[in-house]
Order: sequence, then structure tokens, then C-alpha cells
Amino acid sequence: MKSDAAPVIAATPQAPRREPAGMPRFLLTNEFGLLVLILVFGFGFWLAAPAFASPFNLFTLGRTMAIDIMIGFSMMVVIVTGGLNLAVGAIGVCAAMACGYMIESLGLPWPLAIAGTLLVAALLGAANGIVIVRSGLHSFIITLASMSIFFGAMVFLTRAESFRNLPPVFADFGRAKLIGPFSALLFVSIAAALALIVLYRLTVLGRQMLAAGANPAAATLSGISVGRVFVFCHMLSGMFAALAALMVVARNGAALPSMAGQLGQDWLLPAFLGPVLGGAALNGGRVSVTGTFLGSALVTTLTNGLLLLRVGEFWVQAALGGLLLFAVLLDKARRVFLARRKMA
Repeated sequence: MKSDAAPVIAATPQAPRREPAGMPRFLLTNEFGLLVLILVFGFGFWLAAPAFASPFNLFTLGRTMAIDIMIGFSMMVVIVTGGLNLAVGAIGVCAAMACGYMIESLGLPWPLAIAGTLLVAALLGAANGIVIVRSGLHSFIITLASMSIFFGAMVFLTRAESFRNLPPVFADFGRAKLIGPFSALLFVSIAAALALIVLYRLTVLGRQMLAAGANPAAATLSGISVGRVFVFCHMLSGMFAALAALMVVARNGAALPSMAGQLGQDWLLPAFLGPVLGGAALNGGRVSVTGTFLGSALVTTLTNGLLLLRVGEFWVQAALGGLLLFAVLLDKARRVFLARRKMA
């Protein structure tokens, strides 16, 4: 067997084929394909509806995109373990309502309320993770049940009453713009993406998360506490759901029990579309933070453009489903191409 470090001497005068590196290889990545689709759809929507590129719509687009990206991250950090978190929306609603309660009913300053909100969401996520690890049941079953439990408990405790007397800082931040017409919320999602890139690429914990998701048995033999890693991933998922909920609170200027639909189900489609379009492996062990970011951005761009063209909501959902199928098939074709060229 040849060592990768040893020099290879060709048996013929013909030089060995070299793998394309740098930009040529990037052109074959899933991330580049998503970027092209965003530009193509954006240009097409601008031609069909000039209002698409108006400052007001770009601000609205960026604000919605920021929320969808954060929702995608909330699912992505669980998909890395080969699991799912169907309670993303329910945890987000519970976190938002907890924030409103701490500010209006308990009189806490808003920075402490935000910290408390993240703690509540982390605890809800940890509860999911602990039950999954202890019971050995698939996360689909556990989070499907907890979705109803969390949402029902929230409605019971708050009596489905909204919290509307929040400090102006929430609404002000929701209306804030940075670098032209782009929403300040979008830069929060960019910061979250950078933090996740650092986590997965530069930290031991991030590598343990990837290893535990790829092969739990091998990770256990390597000394990794797979159960603890899974619980931490669900805690992280809860915190990202809380951040998405706080963004919705900033956009609405209030904490509403209906902000994510019945049982939080309105968040499920964007939660899955971002990571799956971004190239995450549903069986665990591989995710792409940049791909999830771009996948969520593509979904938001497509939805915004179709609504501007006055396409019915039903057809928007159909288009998103078709996009999901197309992206999965395209990614499979890309991987087959790379394998045949011995570039994978």
C-alpha cells in the first residue's frame, strides 16, 4: 500500500492526473450550486417584478431570511447526530413567551430576560436529549411527543395571552438596518454561522459531534461520551430555536403564542429545507454550515419572489417541495460525477 506522504514515481512518461483544487473544485460543490440558484432566481424575480429589488423588499427579505437561517441551524445541529427535532417551533414559541413573561410579569431587565430565554430553551432541548438517550427511542418519536407537550404547557401557563408591552429595544432592533437596506437581524445569523464554523472546524467538541453522528459505536470506543454529545446537540438546537424566536419577537414587537403556527408546525418546512438543501447527511456525521445558510436563503428568496408575483400559497409550498426534490437529485448526480472522476 502506498503512503500518501511517500513520493510516487510514474511508470510512464505521462504525469499522473492531479485533482482540481481551489476555485475549480468549489465550482462543483453544493454551496456553489445554491449560490448560483439564488442569483438566478433573484435576477429572474427582479425582471418579472421590479419591486423585488426595492429597498423595502430587500429589508423584508433580509429580515425573513435571518429567521429562516436560524431555524435551519436549529435543525442542523441535531441532524449532525443522525436525529431530528420536530419540536423546534414549539421550543421557539415557549422561549418567546418565557421572555415576555420575564419582562412583563417578573419585571426583569431585557438583557436578563434574553439570557433566561436562552436558558429555558436549552433546558427544553436538554430534556429532549436526555429522554432520547435514556429511552433509546428515535428522536422523531420523542420530539413529536414533546412538540405537543411543550406547546400545550405553554398555552396552559400563559392562557394563550400575548405579551405586547415589551421594551422598545426589541422593535427598534427589528427595524434596524445595517449596510444599506439590509436588516440587522441578518447579521446576527451571519455571526451565528461563523460561530458554528468555528465550532465544527476548530474545536474538539465540534469534531466529537461529527464523529458521534457518523459512527456512534466507533466514537464510544474512542472515548467519546456519545450520550452527552447528543444531549448537548439538543441543547444547542433549543438555543438556536430561541434565537429565531427572539428575532420574530423583534420583528413583531410582541411575543405571540401563534408566532410559529399551531404546535410550532410552521417552522418545520424551513427547518428541514435549509440543512437538506445545504448538503447535510440525514444519517448524521456531515453538515455544511455555509450550505445550510445558503439553502435557507434560497428558500426565502423563492418564497418572497413567488409571493410578489402573487402566486398562491399552495403553489409556493409545491414549489418548495419540488426544489427540495431537485436539490437532492442534483446533489446525488454531483456525488456520482465526483466519484467517477475520483475527485470525491
